[in-house]
Amino acid sequence: MRIGELARETGVSVRLLRYYEEQGLLDADRTPGGQRVYAADAPRTVRRIRTLLDAGLPTRVIREVLDCVCGGDTEVEPCLTPLLLEQLEGIEQRIARLEGSRTSLARLLAPQA
Repeated sequence: MRIGELARETGVSVRLLRYYEEQGLLDADRTPGGQRVYAADAPRTVRRIRTLLDAGLPTRVIREVLDCVCGGDTEVEPCLTPLLLEQLEGIEQRIARLEGSRTSLARLLAPQA
């Protein structure tokens, strides 16, 4: 499957597919002319990458866990639970900081009594 076909099938831009390859998330063989050729399971891999990105995982973490995603696009091996819980905790901490910032900003904007 060529890059344009993969982009059409997954709805992911060619630019992003190249980025995934640069990040070590997606593999492609090259034709003698240098064109990328992806394996038949590449659409599934791209969907998994998108699912993990949508969950807030950075590409460095996705690179570590991508091979451990099994079955459906969102099923992961139990051994990944600690890593994913750590990522979830980090997201929750960022949310808490943002909520604190929002509260402080709202106070600054509130009419003075």
